[in-house]
Amino acid sequence: MFFRIFRLLPAPGRVITVLAVFGMASVAFAQETPPAPQPPLSVGSLLDAMAERAKTLASQSFQPPGRNLPKVLADMSYDQYRRINFRPEAALWRNESPFEIQFFYPGFLYREPVTIRTVTLDGANTPMPFDPSLFIYHGDPVEIPPESISSLGFAGLRVHYPINNQTYKDEFLVFQGASYFRLVGPGQVYGLSARGLAINTAESLGEEFPAFREFWLVKPTADASRLWLIALLDSPSLTGAYSFELAPGAPTTMTVEARLFARSDIQKLGIAPLTSMFFYGENRTRFIDDFRPEVHDSDGLLMQTGAGEWIWRPLTNSPELRVTSMQDKNPLGFGLLQRDRNFENYLDTEAKYELRPSLWIEPEGEWGEGRLELVEIPTDSETNDNVVSYWVPASPVKAGSEWRFRYRMTTFNDRLPHHDKAHVVRTRIGWAALPGQANPPPRSKRQFVVDFAGGALENLPAALQLNPDLQINNGGAEDIIVTRLPDGHTWRVSFKLNPNTDAPVDMRLFLALREQRLSEVWNYVWSPTAVR
Repeated sequence: MFFRIFRLLPAPGRVITVLAVFGMASVAFAQETPPAPQPPLSVGSLLDAMAERAKTLASQSFQPPGRNLPKVLADMSYDQYRRINFRPEAALWRNESPFEIQFFYPGFLYREPVTIRTVTLDGANTPMPFDPSLFIYHGDPVEIPPESISSLGFAGLRVHYPINNQTYKDEFLVFQGASYFRLVGPGQVYGLSARGLAINTAESLGEEFPAFREFWLVKPTADASRLWLIALLDSPSLTGAYSFELAPGAPTTMTVEARLFARSDIQKLGIAPLTSMFFYGENRTRFIDDFRPEVHDSDGLLMQTGAGEWIWRPLTNSPELRVTSMQDKNPLGFGLLQRDRNFENYLDTEAKYELRPSLWIEPEGEWGEGRLELVEIPTDSETNDNVVSYWVPASPVKAGSEWRFRYRMTTFNDRLPHHDKAHVVRTRIGWAALPGQANPPPRSKRQFVVDFAGGALENLPAALQLNPDLQINNGGAEDIIVTRLPDGHTWRVSFKLNPNTDAPVDMRLFLALREQRLSEVWNYVWSPTAVR
């Protein structure tokens, strides 16, 4: 008697093993036609399976995840939590692949369990149960009630790969907390975060935070240079299935495919959200008692419109909540950038802000009409993420509707290879009063200095006359001057802004040579009340 085992994956998260018994003594049974071999799975079929599960969930009422953490875990302080580390030697796929995965302990702010399974393309689906012995406790071990261990799950995961040298596997991707994740490339340190989805951000009814509830980790080969993760997203208003294709390198890229299923109408759906921190920068207009010249994870929002125009919006720490939008159709890309890579502009040897990554979102396929929205929240601390950007489709999200989005995320430093226009290198602002002026103007009258470099500006002679194209929606400008700086590569546009009212002023500026546009568009929103 011998056995044949077929592994099928009829539903996400569940493996059915069919045991067929063949006996030589049973002639009739032996003569039966054996079942056809099952075709190998693919990443696409795994995403299909997860999408079916998400669609089924969306037809049901939302069930909040359990938060039955033992008190000793729920009451952890930050210092207690950070002293618990995963054992590197216990990493998933250690010595089996260039990729390794480690997991996070539940507790502190991370109280919702995440189900994790490993899958192979031949159909194996293996759960990863929480195990306290996988962790190192720097200090007193955490005493978890034995009866609670089986109900606990991990709080997230992190992926390691040799991105900086051939011998050490660096951590380059983290999923932890709701639908947040962070990604870095070679020579970078963690800064801004991405999210799976944003719902009703900056709306009066309150923001909803979807969360990844389950991950399927597709086992890579021994020489793999790419890794796939499949995730299930759930929230009161919506469910979703996600595929993440990771390609660490220079640059590191992640291709994201999302299939979304609405449980209810959604007022604002934010696609490909990025979250960052901007405390203060070169454009600050108030005194901050700090030895560091600048403190931020990102310093601007860059967009390439569907028509190919490049727009740069320097970030601000406005005294009031500010939500601004850029209307467009089929955008070519957008992202939050840390353009300033000069240590001298931060002087922070611990935070290393000059090494924070920039992230670029490149839609695949047509996203239609909509708007790129930027939310800037006032903050008095660098510990708070206060900047969010995302794409909002123009079409309404109705209960029962289905949506698909696919895009590529790319990490980089200050410049994208295909951005060939001159770019803004700094924005500075001051009171437009002259020294010794008998009757100085109101403080709402501002001197703006915008410096451009790169692209066609690199080798232009100083005597050449460049044209500043400046548009202002509230007020006017005077003393508009274009000057080449002593470095021979940077060109400065300076002007005095005089607003008509206390309403915010929206400005657009670019440099041109006759009818040839040489630079990206500098776009800035100034509030005359910011200095009163």
